[in-house]
Amino acid sequence: MADDPKQKVEATVLGEIQDRRTKIWRLAAVFAATGALALSGCSSSSDSGGGSETPSTAVQADKVDEIANTVPEAIKSSGKLIIGVNIPYAPNEFKDESGQIVGFDVDLMNAIAGTLGLTPEYREADFAKIIPSIQGGSFNVGMSSFTDSKEREEQVDFVTYFSAGTLWAQPAGSDIDPDNACGKKVAVQATTVQETDELPARSQKCTEAGQPPIEIIPFDSQDAATNAVVLGQADAMSADSPVTLYAIKQTNGKLEPAGEMFDSAPYGWPVEKGSPLAQSLLQALEHLIENGQYKEIATNWGLEQGMIDKPVINGAVS
Repeated sequence: MADDPKQKVEATVLGEIQDRRTKIWRLAAVFAATGALALSGCSSSSDSGGGSETPSTAVQADKVDEIANTVPEAIKSSGKLIIGVNIPYAPNEFKDESGQIVGFDVDLMNAIAGTLGLTPEYREADFAKIIPSIQGGSFNVGMSSFTDSKEREEQVDFVTYFSAGTLWAQPAGSDIDPDNACGKKVAVQATTVQETDELPARSQKCTEAGQPPIEIIPFDSQDAATNAVVLGQADAMSADSPVTLYAIKQTNGKLEPAGEMFDSAPYGWPVEKGSPLAQSLLQALEHLIENGQYKEIATNWGLEQGMIDKPVINGAVS
């Protein structure tokens, strides 16, 4: 007997809940934190609480008729692109001090909608409910730093737009190698995959080789972990690549990448399985890549390292 589709949906939803729970623990305060770092000059780890500085100039994308004509008629006639989003996940999607939803994903989706001749309408939802809402027709597309995975592709189609992974940061001018960090102090936000999986595995390799272990220094918030590196209390930090890149940008040169991004996987926009909207989004993104606006948006947020050259539909690596 074939697998029960309902069971597949339930399994996917459970995976979504766990995936997003990690993100929520990791980043609930990061946008306030990084803003505090920039505003306070990183004087102490207790300086958090300020609002995040966001790019002041949003990219304005003009409608491209040839691409806009590929949009499904029901969406085209409504004039709106209904987007399901869950926040906070700075710098990709979060609220600024005025309560407006902002971020890298938001700027990029606004440009996509402009290219398609549509007005973006963002609707907040629980992360685990976004894909089911797309399947049910409530949302046209999801935008919440979704990792494109084989399991999720059974439920929806994805248009890839970014490559994310884990990235270390170090004080500017340091020479930290994540693959040779035995005996180093590494700051991390508690409960993240970096604390629970990545760093313990690295440290175990050190001890098995007769080297001193990595001293893992967990903090309750990402701002405290970042500040620890800026203040010299830790040699480096490890976090999701967008978080690390944003922290580097916000500290105005005090931090820089340590090594290359690893364990990378594509972010994607989920749409209804088989929907021609996927091709419309793909063509719009290709246009923004070609005219340089994609790079401009990524650069505004300090996320150039995660840019992709060619988007695809359903590009999961696992």
